[in-house]
Amino acid sequence: MQDWVIDDEDLSLERKSLIPGTGFFVPDDVAEERKDEEIAERASGADVLVLADPDADGLACVAIIREVFGEGALLPTSPHELEESLERAAEYGEPGATVFVCDLAPDDPKYIEEPLADLVEHARTVSWFDHHQWTDEATTAVDESGVRLVVGDSEEECTADVAVRALDADVPDYLVELAVVTRDHDLWLREDERSDDLADYAYWTDPEEYVEVVQEHGVDLPEAVQEFLAEKRVEKEALIERAVARADMREVNGWTVGVTYGRCSQNEVAEELRVQGADAAVIVKPAGSASIRGSDTFERAHEVARQVSGGGHPRAAGCKPRIYEDMLDYAHHWTTQGATAKQVILNAFGTLEREE
Repeated sequence: MQDWVIDDEDLSLERKSLIPGTGFFVPDDVAEERKDEEIAERASGADVLVLADPDADGLACVAIIREVFGEGALLPTSPHELEESLERAAEYGEPGATVFVCDLAPDDPKYIEEPLADLVEHARTVSWFDHHQWTDEATTAVDESGVRLVVGDSEEECTADVAVRALDADVPDYLVELAVVTRDHDLWLREDERSDDLADYAYWTDPEEYVEVVQEHGVDLPEAVQEFLAEKRVEKEALIERAVARADMREVNGWTVGVTYGRCSQNEVAEELRVQGADAAVIVKPAGSASIRGSDTFERAHEVARQVSGGGHPRAAGCKPRIYEDMLDYAHHWTTQGATAKQVILNAFGTLEREE
């Protein structure tokens, strides 16, 4: 396959919004090999490792831990690769290292029990900070593994807040403020405009660059970063507009659910659908995953996500339905704008028992 076939730099915005980014088309074995090399290099010689979701919340935790410990090798980890990341931390991390897992929750604890046990045996200590909705089964499994688990109230704290209070150290005021502003976006409070800057910058830039910048500047990002964000937001807004224009409103089990498809910023799309009358929003992505967002009238997004291989918070959750067997399934996904994934998730709304 020629590189230009999967390179989306020269695509129109309409076409770019309908198909995944270049990274999706890299074979798993190639991606895994690159990941192994990256993690081995990051972890070599490091006394502190941080497995973190590379969004603004997870990366704020990295900045706070580095400030307290003077170091912290970042191992970027998505919820879907938690098992593999724990394995890599045990394999490539230094014996006796201090390990933190931040802003991640296991969808099914049985998949992480063995690699987590290996990591606990290999490391000096393992601490796990999070604020997602945890099942009793997951909490028990991690607690009994010997990990120090601290899970904050998902409606009150982001994981950076948890890190600030869980670390036995004086965290500088500017990093405490970073946690507060990060919470504003992560909990979708929308009371501090700087929180959108943090979220967008974490999404668009390299994780290491983000951590370095917020460690130096805190929430007041420098002018060069502001210019970078302004340029990127032109395309961001255009992709949001396309996703909103594609949305349908469905009545499911007594709720109005706005459903759409596209590569876009899901929070802004969900907010617009809420303004249009949706109790909940489902944004299906070209790569096969989906974001589920709630509102004052629907706070069960995590319950929907758990039925389709995901999890999260009452008002914000994510999932990836297990409906993709081969490339033809993905081709159908792209050409129908996620029709099967949409229906599977809507069916999950339909199975919820209505609360009186």
